[in-house]
Amino acid sequence: MAKARRKVVNLPVTPVPRDTLPDRIYRRTKELILNGEIEPGQLVTIQGLADAFGVSAMPVREALQRLTAEKALSVVSGRSVGLAELSVERLRDLRRVRLAIESLAAEWAAANVSAGDLRSLAKLIATMDGAAADGDSHGYVRANREFHFVVYRASGSDSLLAIIEGLWLQVSPYFHLLYGSGNYVVANDQHKQVLAALRNRDGAAAGVAIRADIEAAAEILLDLLA
Repeated sequence: MAKARRKVVNLPVTPVPRDTLPDRIYRRTKELILNGEIEPGQLVTIQGLADAFGVSAMPVREALQRLTAEKALSVVSGRSVGLAELSVERLRDLRRVRLAIESLAAEWAAANVSAGDLRSLAKLIATMDGAAADGDSHGYVRANREFHFVVYRASGSDSLLAIIEGLWLQVSPYFHLLYGSGNYVVANDQHKQVLAALRNRDGAAAGVAIRADIEAAAEILLDLLA
């Protein structure tokens, strides 16, 4: 018996949006965390975020569930969240992974970094020098994050970048605790070494400078957490 011919169905055109409201809220809240706008010890309420973003509580709750699953936030009560607690053991584990992954990204960046990237890095170093001198921890933390991610984006690896972003979500809010320790000045000296290595296309030196930066900050944080 002959098989029946199948007809191609012409489906109605209904474009699917590339993202949803919870996706946008997730990304914006993640930016707040990465830029140090939410500090250790601060609470964020679901309603407070909903009011800030001009949305209902439902998409905010969905976005916060994702960030909680990624260990960036932890539930304090049914309606509020805070930064996930950073224990000594967790920080040591994050340090070990960051040393391997971020130094690799810096090494790869040396082969791909553009003249525009180098100019951006130099400007961010100047911004951090000014923020450290003025005692502007928020300005320093934001510029520090952008400096590192200009380097990591230059690696050309989206896979590495996604891993690094997940690591920073867990640790970068605690960089505020480094204020007053002298680390901001030391770290920016290491940033200058990273920039010099990238200008020379020296991947090994860039990786060494990134590792030194991570180690110096981690040692101070470990002392503070202990």
